[in-house]
Amino acid sequence: MNDAVTSFAISFIAVIGVLLLIALAAVAVLALAFYQIDKHQTKHSLRRNYPLVGRFRYMFEHLGEFFRQYFFAMDREELPFNRAQRSWVYRAAKNIDNTVAFGSTRDLRTPGTYYFLNCPFPKLSEESTRTLAMRIGPYCQEPYDAASFFNVSGMSFGALSRPAVQALSRGAQLAGCWMNTGEGGLAPYHLEGGCDLVVQIGTAKYGVRDAHGRLSDEKLREKAEIRQVRMFEIKLSQGAKPGKGGILPAAKVSAEVASIRGIAQGHASISPNRHPEIDSIDDLLDMIEHVRSVTGKPCGIKLVLGSSHWLEDFCQAIHTRGIESAPDFITLDSSDGGTGAAPMPLMDSVGLPLRESLPIMVNKLAEHGLRERVRLVASGKLINPTDVAAAICMGADFVVSARGFMFSLGCIQAMQCNRNTCPTGVTTHNPELQRGLVPADKAERVRHYHDNLVHEVELIAHSCGVSEPRLLRREHAAMVVEGGRSVPLNIIYPEP
Repeated sequence: MNDAVTSFAISFIAVIGVLLLIALAAVAVLALAFYQIDKHQTKHSLRRNYPLVGRFRYMFEHLGEFFRQYFFAMDREELPFNRAQRSWVYRAAKNIDNTVAFGSTRDLRTPGTYYFLNCPFPKLSEESTRTLAMRIGPYCQEPYDAASFFNVSGMSFGALSRPAVQALSRGAQLAGCWMNTGEGGLAPYHLEGGCDLVVQIGTAKYGVRDAHGRLSDEKLREKAEIRQVRMFEIKLSQGAKPGKGGILPAAKVSAEVASIRGIAQGHASISPNRHPEIDSIDDLLDMIEHVRSVTGKPCGIKLVLGSSHWLEDFCQAIHTRGIESAPDFITLDSSDGGTGAAPMPLMDSVGLPLRESLPIMVNKLAEHGLRERVRLVASGKLINPTDVAAAICMGADFVVSARGFMFSLGCIQAMQCNRNTCPTGVTTHNPELQRGLVPADKAERVRHYHDNLVHEVELIAHSCGVSEPRLLRREHAAMVVEGGRSVPLNIIYPEP
């Protein structure tokens, strides 16, 4: 028996040794091949001067962003969202304890930091009230009474995967909030969950276009007849790329995506940088009225504010036509929005951030007596209670979030949304990667994220002495400015 065991062990070690030698030989051959390739190629100077070794530079450069995220960056250092922000969303989505101990890790001296100005006599729990539904589109045949102030922002099927859209649809229905389809058209998966939907009309008119790419009244009516479709949104621009249309890489234009959008399969889907038929304020108001009259439902616009001088003419044109001609809502996106793929100069350097553009828009509407007529929806990097509450203080009626809900689905900020290689299945059409995202499970996380965020915004409101979030005003918050001191928002952004 011992001889047999000894013989087996020797044979096993010999086989392992041979396999190891073969593997080492293969590695040596590959290394020699790569050395020769690098030495004689002409495109990369580093690899030509340092064959084989130079390849490690590219590998470390790629791995660096992941090592920084998990090992080197502090909790509050990363961009676009730091670990503390993401962790709050993950815990809220899992509905687990979201309290912290031993003090805040937030640097309260950094310019741009928000403080909320608590009052000496906060509202008791029994004095608090639920935020009431708010009506959008009072002059429409079918106005919309929106139940929640926090909703799912526009993300297209195609940019998002099928299970991601299914999970968001189901989760939005459970939470009682609306879901925006994004510019990619209304897909069957948006309808699956039974939630209220806002159909976005992008510059390419995906889903509501005719054979020539123009707006189709027939398809508009077809969408409007669906009970779940509650509003339409004309997208002028978005935070990731003001002045440029949507970009969907060819790898993500599957047969199904192509069918829903009305485009060719396997070709990059690049929208025009504006609606060809909208070249002036009058054109814009004509388009809003046309969509509203064809559908009978509220119609609004989405934009990133840059120059603001045109708002004066815009408001005056509304009064000339009649107050019913105004958009039923305006979704104001921030220049730091970014779920879509975009050129870096547009992502980094074009448009105003929401904290500047929102007070401008609110004040201009108020000056012209349009504040109650036009509902304001704030968008752009609003994933935590602090930023949502600050937007409401500055005048937003509603807040929408895209990346917050992506985090609730399990997004890990891998920064691969435009490559069809998303490791969590949120933004890929690879079936193997989509397998990790189970809609039934993630729908519950979407609901928990929504409900916990709303609850914590309500806590902020109660601390400031008001019974519900929409009663927050600019005097209830302050912002840190240069020098580390804070100034109330109503001083920084005076109201008219």
